[in-house]
Amino acid sequence: MACNFASRTLCNNSGGLCSEVRHKSGSKSTYLSAAPVQGCSQRRGMEAAPNWTSAIIWTDCGAVGRRKIGCGLRRKIASEFTQAFCGRHSRVNFWRWRTHSPFVVASSAGNSSLVTSSVQVSSAKSDASSATVIVDNESDEKFTVITVETPNRVGILQIVTSTFKELGLKILDANVDLAEGILKEKFFVTGTDGEKILDVGDARNVETVLKAALNESGFEQPWNPSSRPTTIYKKRSERDIDADLHNKSLLLYRLMDQYLQNDVFSIQKSIMDHVEYTIARSRFKFDDFEAYMAAAYSVRDRLIESWNDTQHFFRQLDTKRVYYLSMEFLMGRSLLNSVYNLGIKDQYSEALRQLGYNLEVLVEQERDAALGNGGLGRLAACFLDSLATMNYSAWGYGIRYQYGMFRQTLQDGYQHEQPDYWLNFGNPWEIERVHVTYPIRFYGKVEEHWNGKKNYTWLPNEQVAAVAYDNPIPGYGTNNTINLRLWAAKPSGEFDLQSFNTGDYVNAILSKQRAEAISSVLYPDDRTYQGKELRLKQQYFFVSASLQDVIRRFKDHHDNFDQLPEKVALQLNDAHPSIGIPELLRILIDEEGLEYSKAWEICTKVFSFTNHTVVPESLEKWPIELMESLLPRHLQIIYDINFHFLEELKRRFGNDYERLARMSIIEDGEKKIVRMGALALVASHTINGVAEIHTSHVKNMFKDFYELWPHKFQNKTNGVTQRRWLAFCNPGLREVLTKYLGTDAWITSLDLLAGLRKHARNPELHKEWNQARRQNKARLAEYIEGISGVKVSIDAMFDVQVKRIHEYKRQLLNVMSIIHRYDCIKNMSPEERKKVVPRVCILGGKAAPGYEVAKKIIKLVTIVGDKINNDPDVGNLLKVIFVPDYNVSVAELIIPASDLSQHISTAGNEASGTSNMKFAMNGCIILGTHDGANVEIQKEIGKENIFLFGVTAEQVPKLRAERRDFQPPRLFTRVIGMLRNGVFGHQEHMHVLCDTLEGQGGDFYLLGNDFQEYLAAQAAVDAAFVDRAWWTQMSIMSTAGSGKFSSDRTIKEYAEQIWGIEPFRRPI
Repeated sequence: MACNFASRTLCNNSGGLCSEVRHKSGSKSTYLSAAPVQGCSQRRGMEAAPNWTSAIIWTDCGAVGRRKIGCGLRRKIASEFTQAFCGRHSRVNFWRWRTHSPFVVASSAGNSSLVTSSVQVSSAKSDASSATVIVDNESDEKFTVITVETPNRVGILQIVTSTFKELGLKILDANVDLAEGILKEKFFVTGTDGEKILDVGDARNVETVLKAALNESGFEQPWNPSSRPTTIYKKRSERDIDADLHNKSLLLYRLMDQYLQNDVFSIQKSIMDHVEYTIARSRFKFDDFEAYMAAAYSVRDRLIESWNDTQHFFRQLDTKRVYYLSMEFLMGRSLLNSVYNLGIKDQYSEALRQLGYNLEVLVEQERDAALGNGGLGRLAACFLDSLATMNYSAWGYGIRYQYGMFRQTLQDGYQHEQPDYWLNFGNPWEIERVHVTYPIRFYGKVEEHWNGKKNYTWLPNEQVAAVAYDNPIPGYGTNNTINLRLWAAKPSGEFDLQSFNTGDYVNAILSKQRAEAISSVLYPDDRTYQGKELRLKQQYFFVSASLQDVIRRFKDHHDNFDQLPEKVALQLNDAHPSIGIPELLRILIDEEGLEYSKAWEICTKVFSFTNHTVVPESLEKWPIELMESLLPRHLQIIYDINFHFLEELKRRFGNDYERLARMSIIEDGEKKIVRMGALALVASHTINGVAEIHTSHVKNMFKDFYELWPHKFQNKTNGVTQRRWLAFCNPGLREVLTKYLGTDAWITSLDLLAGLRKHARNPELHKEWNQARRQNKARLAEYIEGISGVKVSIDAMFDVQVKRIHEYKRQLLNVMSIIHRYDCIKNMSPEERKKVVPRVCILGGKAAPGYEVAKKIIKLVTIVGDKINNDPDVGNLLKVIFVPDYNVSVAELIIPASDLSQHISTAGNEASGTSNMKFAMNGCIILGTHDGANVEIQKEIGKENIFLFGVTAEQVPKLRAERRDFQPPRLFTRVIGMLRNGVFGHQEHMHVLCDTLEGQGGDFYLLGNDFQEYLAAQAAVDAAFVDRAWWTQMSIMSTAGSGKFSSDRTIKEYAEQIWGIEPFRRPI
């Protein structure tokens, strides 16, 4: 023991041991304790910092109460304390704990060895209410075994595990036994270095602290100075005031100490409390929707507990976080996903069953969150699931759309767009953060002034408020829950007040409408100037709010912006959020006072950019006059970026003006344009494509940038979460997979699916596999009959193409093959028809409101379906169904039931695609072109288990150039003739579509070039389907080869190779 310290062991009133160390500094004394301290111990298992033993330091100060200890003395005391109490090889950290006046010392044992023999420490007073701690190094070769016997109380396990964590001990295994009210816990632990605890002194410290945490009074109330013997603090005149503060903290701690329980009764109580107190309904009368809302709120309660503790955990670790900026997050329903991820699905099912409700029925009461449109938003949602499951510190940022894109309805076969009122009856999954609000400014002017250097002040003339709505995202098989923060636009109180004060009530109302319009609809029609302005407003609105939030969070714990790249990674999901680049510069320069060069250096270290496009024209471009009007300061900053960038190019390439023009962020012409894609390329430290073929195309598309910065370009093939898209939406197949793999670990390690390959020819597996798939098809057939009135046979092949309607995705090619098939059946004899493979052709997807050709394709599907479905000559040999309002929940029904899935975009037009991964993962056979991720899927599952056809991306330009001399196949021409001649009616409508396929400028997407090969591939599909054993084996091999396409793999690559973040799992 160091000479300045005296140590004694005290017995508290319950006989528990508490260790105290007294530091003698002149006439003053400082007391330290190694027991868990108020503020440093876990709340519901929350640890203040990893692997730290905590102590709190007080001083005797006579009548003046506590005194402030100078920094030098604090360090001296901390150092001597650690050597005396924790071992000379420990390191010391200390900090002031927010509102408490004492300061905390924490020590972390290094690689010193820990006790050589078994030691038992008994309490000073041994009775039935005390705990026994035994440290044993002899019974296990690798681990120190710590046995604890104590009277059972709620939360005792959390106290023990939190104490181990604070002491820097890793728990590798544990056994718990309960008999006659005595809890016997056996923990297999190591030190931070992975070795056994072999030093006697360290072992005694472990036992002392553990004993202090487990004694009766110390357990029922977390240790704090007010619970210690009064003789230690007898000279403090402010003791009573301090006691009040500690008692308040103690009360709050005790009230919040335990997590909500997940047994059936506790869940039922939670649900019923929400029925009465949240929904305000009688517990004796509430319908399915109210039961869903109450169940959802009860699940959210559990998510909030985990969310709060996860955020606190990450704050204490001060980890680097990634912030994922995306215009879309297509989340789907949350109830089933949440209870699965939390591991309480069975408990909720039983709890609701006993209450007279069915969980599967209640799930149908939930509206899909209208926060996205297609693959971009669904990818972002999968990424959040993987980030949470893999224990990364991450936030998603987006917009809380009031109406989403639109709700699709069909009237006489035509698409009609209706507002998606998904928020009309509330969203139980979100938490409104009215205190988290940021001002977002538009228009106005910029003033220059000198204050030793040139400064800029933006004087906007319109302002709105961005209000945060948080959505907890739970991980699977982990305690971590991360956050999706969405922004809603509200009128600025300041501007409204001005209008009301001047009596201009109409202007105040218009101001409110203008503000709320920003977050009303996803992707407003931008064919007009007003539409373009609203889109740019949306993009700036959400990135400005997000970046203000990020900077505020960073400044809470850091005051040096040089550290920003070490703590923050900003991922741009496509070019939509790229306006965030000048916004971050504006904040750093105008608000934080950094020089441009320093701000730019920081900016280029935090941004990375995922490009999802295949042509430069698809990237965001904004007219200069629009940018100058809406965001004048940002245009100035963009000009500065471009000037410095062009100067760099001149130094590198000289006066190569063609190259400068191609690479410039500002596109010169009759009207100048800001190229947001070029801005993202210049400012980002990493640019990635989303499939191997796509990344190669990106390098060619941005050839000049690739030549300048080849190190910036990477490939990150997309992935999907196997939890939502296989384990949760396909429970029958999940059971089969787990049975034959011998584990359900594939839910987090999808590579394990490769183990199916050795069972691919097993007849028993075939039988169970087909049974699970048949059940899925029966569910889908029932749904189809409900929405269309058409009965379909589950013995038929379910042939599916569901995705956004676009010419390049070639739904029109699919329909033309259906017409050809119908024509063949009509011309067959009855005997020939017996050999036809029955098909149910299912199509679905939305067309953009202003995309007339896509809308006409939907109309074509419906009229072809009406003709075929009612033709008695065809019967069940062919059915055509269009599924309206296709969304995530409908996809979860269709994908597990599909036999064949078509991904037939013109080669070179699909960046990756993720629906192909979902179908393949569920054992569906892929029929596709050499585009996007199809090629990588073929490599993984084997070319014999997939049907690919058509021209390659390299051939497309040449074929388009030779279009004048192309002679389409006879069968292609015949189908067009049937459409033009009115076989399906609506001749005028059909002429418009046929004109896109014929003539010198027609058939841009090469349907005619691929038609013959497409029909041959369809014939090969029919032949394979007839051989049921072979088809089943293909299906199994498709699933077995899907391991690469987990978003867990994708996120791991992003984390390690782009963001530089590490996983941290929150302890229980």
